[in-house]
Amino acid sequence: MREYRLGRSKEEVIALFPERAIKQVALGDRKICVARIGERFFAFERLCPHRMASLGEGWITAFDEVVCPLHQYRFELGSGRVSSGDCRDLICFQTVLDDRGLAILF
Repeated sequence: MREYRLGRSKEEVIALFPERAIKQVALGDRKICVARIGERFFAFERLCPHRMASLGEGWITAFDEVVCPLHQYRFELGSGRVSSGDCRDLICFQTVLDDRGLAILF
């Protein structure tokens, strides 16, 4: 398992990611999406498994789902499980927020 770090402190990382916004980040040769809800961070693949639309252009629902902007397929942020639509689940990556910043593991 590989670990990537964003930021140098918990406060810095929280300031980098607006509440319920989706940001695309590059970690090595892989681009992913990261979203924040409170102090919980979610990292997931950047393209919808259905038609490869950019999830970075999607949005986060009140039910903690990411919505694809193309066909409004919905995926649970915690598990990646598709909750609305007909495609495979979203690949999600483990995140750990601590005093040294945000670790993303894959």
